[in-house]
Amino acid sequence: MFERIKNYFHKAKQEIVKEYAIPPADPVNHNRNRSVDRADAVVPRIWTGIDLDGTLACDNLSAGMDRIGEPVPAMLELVKKMLNNGIRIKIFTARAGDPEQIPIIRKWLKDNHLPDLEITNTKDYQMQRLYDDRCIQVEKNTGRLIVDD
Repeated sequence: MFERIKNYFHKAKQEIVKEYAIPPADPVNHNRNRSVDRADAVVPRIWTGIDLDGTLACDNLSAGMDRIGEPVPAMLELVKKMLNNGIRIKIFTARAGDPEQIPIIRKWLKDNHLPDLEITNTKDYQMQRLYDDRCIQVEKNTGRLIVDD
């Protein structure tokens, strides 16, 4: 048991220190990605989060955590279009909290002809949008729910 916990933390540490290749800023967001005072200082790029289970992939969690469902065709195409348009995509999933899930997600991405995208379960100030099957949108600063009637 101790050895398994030790391996878990070792994998978590490896994932935390891993560096990701981030493509250069696209022309559309060029001004938002550069500091006004220092032209050589790059501000982190904005990104769009895509949930995995139930959004990009069919929800297959009842089959176990070692499997990810088949891709949802409409979302797979949307993600590919976003990537082709220079939008930075992160897979935003609760699975990212378990370092043993990261290789499973990376394999799924590769098997479905997607690049080695960043994987996270943490929001930050650069996230501009989130596609998720569990979200209910709230109007900014009002608390008013935005629902389809």
